Amino acid sequence: MPPTFALPHRGWLFDLDGTVYRGQSLVPGADAAIAALRAAGRRVAFLSNKPIQTRDEYARKLTRLGIPTPVDDVINSSLVLARHLARLDRGAPVFVIGEPPLIGELRDHGFEVRTDHRVRWVVIAFDRTFDYAKLNTALQAVRQGARLIATNPDRTCPTESGEIPDCAGMTAAVEAVTGHTVEVVVGKPSPIILEVALAHLGMTASQCAIVGDRLETDIVMGKRLGLATVLVLTGITPAGDPRIAEIAPDLILSSLRDLVR
Repeated sequence: MPPTFALPHRGWLFDLDGTVYRGQSLVPGADAAIAALRAAGRRVAFLSNKPIQTRDEYARKLTRLGIPTPVDDVINSSLVLARHLARLDRGAPVFVIGEPPLIGELRDHGFEVRTDHRVRWVVIAFDRTFDYAKLNTALQAVRQGARLIATNPDRTCPTESGEIPDCAGMTAAVEAVTGHTVEVVVGKPSPIILEVALAHLGMTASQCAIVGDRLETDIVMGKRLGLATVLVLTGITPAGDPRIAEIAPDLILSSLRDLVR
């Protein structure tokens, strides 16, 4: 008997950290659920706010964990930011609070990545090397007229050993010292990242479902923009979170395993 799915949608967008895997460990049953969707002709893509790995690294990790994935099926905030900024100010000099994968993506898109404050944009991302020197460079850049753009709004990132600070911490520090607000945040729940994902799938929002562990990004984006929403309880959001009733995902699952019936 063929499997049935919790929702009938043709397109499926999956968050990664806390949804498909935790750290280096696959969420049990995630591989089988995604394989069943693909076997039934559903289109699948992976959508991550995390800019500290390249898309190729994400694809190789998924493949290693038993979910064969071409790099084009991975869309992360680094790619989306580089594409969006290229539309705003192609080839601009930028200062990056971020790690090598983001810097590489920006260079690949033709940006001049500088280490001083003589730039037109300060790009803010999840950065485990964030320090006072970077904060000061950002301040001096903004004083010279630079604008602020960020990859994602996440406060923390889930790991196997617990949560660690994410991009919101770096953004708050830069906004506090400069007195300026980030103009654009491209990652979930922004429509900017969803536009890229839907174009890749070749579908409309109403044809798609998003599966994720974060109410404030995955689920809020889906609810605002017309996707079906599936909250999984394997990551950031615990079962007792009072916001679940307020935001009202279309479906709540203990794990991706339960997507297939």
